[in-house]
Amino acid sequence: MKGVNGASDIQHDAQHEPLSPDDPFAPLPFNPYKGNRGLTRAWHAMKNSLAGFRVAIREESAFRQELTLAAILIPCGVLVPVEPVSRVLLLGSVLLVLIVELLNSSVEAAIDRISLERHELSRRAKDLGSAAVMVALGMCVMTWLLLVGPLVVRWVKAWL
Repeated sequence: MKGVNGASDIQHDAQHEPLSPDDPFAPLPFNPYKGNRGLTRAWHAMKNSLAGFRVAIREESAFRQELTLAAILIPCGVLVPVEPVSRVLLLGSVLLVLIVELLNSSVEAAIDRISLERHELSRRAKDLGSAAVMVALGMCVMTWLLLVGPLVVRWVKAWL
């Protein structure tokens, strides 16, 4: 059977046959844990996410510290009189810190699962994750200083 270009469909299919397990077109192996669909999948995903939060709160002191900061800043971000876009930036910068910390903790856990021995690549991966958290914290501080700082200065001046 000829295709549009005159080449046979068999030749066309042969071009897309996986050559190795690293081939991006290779079918993924069957995973019995990925069988859920629809609401069942969403329910299990939510349970796993909540389990992740519990682990982070129980095991990660940095996450607990940042969660405490979020418990203070999020209500402030809701109550401060700013434009809606500024409010999203304030709240989003706090949530971004939590997201990056969770990802950093997952990298650290995976590295520790592989091996607890000291290795340059393990150190590099953990340092890079820590640097990502520092950038997110810096962005959060910068956002709050730029958007809330002028309001605080005005409130202090009016109070004095």
